[in-house]
Amino acid sequence: MIALATLGSRIQELRLAQSLTLQDLADRAGVSVSMLSSVERGRKAPTVTVVGRIAEGLGVTAAHLLAEPEHLSVRRAAEQEVVEEPGGWSRTILTPVVAGVNFEWIRSVLPPHCDAGEYPAYATGSHEYVFVESGTLRLTVGETAVRLEAGDSAYFAADAVHAYANPGRTACTYYVAALIMRPRSRGTAPRSPQGPVAPG
Repeated sequence: MIALATLGSRIQELRLAQSLTLQDLADRAGVSVSMLSSVERGRKAPTVTVVGRIAEGLGVTAAHLLAEPEHLSVRRAAEQEVVEEPGGWSRTILTPVVAGVNFEWIRSVLPPHCDAGEYPAYATGSHEYVFVESGTLRLTVGETAVRLEAGDSAYFAADAVHAYANPGRTACTYYVAALIMRPRSRGTAPRSPQGPVAPG
């Protein structure tokens, strides 16, 4: 049987991914806010009926909410999602998608003088690690900017606005391992790139 904490975390993740407040989902599901809050915190075991209502409110099945976490999940190379971004850069999502786990491992490639854009602050407790495989990366966290070369790595608390850019004359390939405590809400995607950046 699925642990209450796992069930609650899964419901909360799905709710936040849809930018729903507790009240929004409670209204959709026909349950009280206090009940929903207790379920999300793993403090109350919901009945099958309540699980079904919450699932319907989230647009998923009750079976999806109650499924046991996968102990092993494999994502083959052919299944990795490559996202082509404006400005000519790309990112590949390397990690399998696992319900209730907000961890991402992403490989990005920035062409010369490319600004990948600015990312909003995440919730407190979010973390990002960066490793540069090749080229030069300018990482900006808040008001602080650092230049990273091939082989360099960095860590920062991701509860601050941050940005990535390639000021060099050759392509930059870098990896980001991110533990995000809360999914982005709607409208908080990276800003549009500002075009070429001045060489560093």
